[in-house]
Amino acid sequence: MTTVSYLGDISLRSEIKALRRGRRSFSSQIDALEARIKAIEPVIRSYLPEVDRFDRLRRDAHELEARYREAATLPPLYGALLGVKDIFHVDGFPTRAGTQLPSALFAGAEADVVTRLKQAGALIVGKTVTTEFAYFEPGPTRNPQNIEHSPGGSSSGSAAAIAAGLAHVAIGTQTVGSVIRPAAYCGVVGFKPSFARVDTAGLVDFSPSADHVGFFSANVADIEYADGSFSVKGSPDQAQSIQDVALMAHLAWNMPEGMDPGFEESQFYDPPNFVFPFGTHIAIVE
Repeated sequence: MTTVSYLGDISLRSEIKALRRGRRSFSSQIDALEARIKAIEPVIRSYLPEVDRFDRLRRDAHELEARYREAATLPPLYGALLGVKDIFHVDGFPTRAGTQLPSALFAGAEADVVTRLKQAGALIVGKTVTTEFAYFEPGPTRNPQNIEHSPGGSSSGSAAAIAAGLAHVAIGTQTVGSVIRPAAYCGVVGFKPSFARVDTAGLVDFSPSADHVGFFSANVADIEYADGSFSVKGSPDQAQSIQDVALMAHLAWNMPEGMDPGFEESQFYDPPNFVFPFGTHIAIVE
């Protein structure tokens, strides 16, 4: 009797190098992915169901190959298999944020990070499972390390897809621990960039002043490559959020004795010396 391993190990950099040098075809890549998903995805359930997933993937791969005929013009993530947490809008995919609500309620423009990853050459395998509204109610995803264990949340499907070898890179979000926790549970690498480093435009917000876009991959080198392969930009709204937090911190640390600022000083770093993106710096000056 053959025992199915739910753990996979596919290297982002090795796969891209093989595709770029012609040692690997899109046809063989997608055939292997299809076989792997059919073998283990009914148990792992890292992706939302999609009827024509592999026909669509083959069309997307054909279009990508036709767009870049010269080796010198190939984008950095050429052919990378990408999983996208189901709170990001993706053109052509419904968004339900882990709920059973009609997708029309969540309609919106494609997420900035998704567009940038596609422009960098990534192929979207599908939407990955998220806890409901990226909060506590878990989805059906199982942990490839041990299917009796939780994969962690809220970016459970993204972490599980990497652990199971069903994507080279996946994106998720973190408000408190929703990237680094499932990455740790599933035994993969999760990277949460600084607040506002990656634009959150086009995602279903949990907390606009605290949501971060994060990445999953099999190892640190692949994370570094993926993160460095597309340009990032923070949004003006997020920059304003940082300034608002900086102002609250200043008020908390400098409130006259006896006055209540309406929030706890312990919410902020102690000692109050913290560097935010966009050059904002908070420090107590005697």
